[in-house]
Amino acid sequence: MTPSPGDRVRVAHADVTDEGVLMPSSDAEHLVVKLEGGYNVGIARADATVDVLERDAHAVGDEEEDDGDASEIAFDEDLPTVSLISTGGTIASTVDYRTGAVTAQFDAEDVLRAVPDLAGRANYRGRVVANILSENMDPGIWTDLARAVHEEIEAGADGVVVMHGTDTMQYSASALSFMLDTPVPVVFTGSQRSADRPSSDNVMNAVCAVEAAKADCAEVMVCMHGTPSDDHCALHRGTRVRKNHTSRRDAFETVGAEPLGRVDYESETVTIADGKTYAERGERALHIAPDLEPAVELVKFTPGMDPAAFDYLDGKAGIVIEGTGLGHVHTDRIPRLAELVDGGATVAMTSQCLEGRVCVRVYDTGRDLLDAGVVEAGDTLPGTAKVKLMWALANVENPAEAMGRNLAGELTEESKPWA
Repeated sequence: MTPSPGDRVRVAHADVTDEGVLMPSSDAEHLVVKLEGGYNVGIARADATVDVLERDAHAVGDEEEDDGDASEIAFDEDLPTVSLISTGGTIASTVDYRTGAVTAQFDAEDVLRAVPDLAGRANYRGRVVANILSENMDPGIWTDLARAVHEEIEAGADGVVVMHGTDTMQYSASALSFMLDTPVPVVFTGSQRSADRPSSDNVMNAVCAVEAAKADCAEVMVCMHGTPSDDHCALHRGTRVRKNHTSRRDAFETVGAEPLGRVDYESETVTIADGKTYAERGERALHIAPDLEPAVELVKFTPGMDPAAFDYLDGKAGIVIEGTGLGHVHTDRIPRLAELVDGGATVAMTSQCLEGRVCVRVYDTGRDLLDAGVVEAGDTLPGTAKVKLMWALANVENPAEAMGRNLAGELTEESKPWA
């Protein structure tokens, strides 16, 4: 019986026997097997004996035939339709063994071949918006992506999964949160480690994202590992999520609160956390507002920074300051911010702290910032605040006022002391 990706196999090589799920391999000389603990092991085919213990439950077609071609996933009228939109990134990447570098080269249909566990869960439509590593993402692609998601939902998709690189995923998820009102789930996912690497997280993240796209929570979300193990993925609201580790599988966190929900990998159950409010499937009419003002800058204040660092901000339509503590900068920088406001810029203050909200009314510096026309962005994350200001400047009559108002779950309600 010829083994295929997705089959559970036993591989004997040298004096070692490994059992796990056979993964797609980037070359003909090696097998890749995902072990029970979630790690991948690469094994030279010439030295290995492979026994198929269990065929992939989601495989389609005659199990005894294998012509070497990728399986076609037939349409099933009883299954929902999920649109897979690829922008590149590690989940849609492989390793170039000439250089050892990870390159983005898969399209959306390749993801289906790379993750055979997706078969049988939904009917799929594949679409490529970009094929880049996420450090090359820009606002123009956000607009293209929002339009693509809108078109897929308009064409009848019951949910959308966006395959995206992890490094800038939080920015793109924020952008679509402001640009789209969606009646179905829109789920961003990716992987910290490509399928060729040990302990790849691409399979579980993709499977859980599809399950979330079939569920009831019709919001823009990020679906990534909730722990280092292959037990569940966390669902993060697109405007409250942050990548907090360079390489861990559970790198993403909802800042200042618990995640919106979770997807259990084994049971395929989607659960929304107690007390969380969310938009239900079909609750909102589909609407898109894709315009962005690109002339917005995010500036991190640091002690001793050169005052000239503020000079290039002339002509910017919007500026987000990542200030210290409750939202402060050096007193000597405040007149410069006042000049920018007087010149027509909207200047919003956020904090470098991971949790908590800015409050520039506590100290003299903060009150001087208010007098200069700087507005508070509450506990909006700095990166989210930049995206929000780009969207508000293009779509809202009073962008400064909007920065202090919750638009897409980015700004949590301020706690009030008991009377």
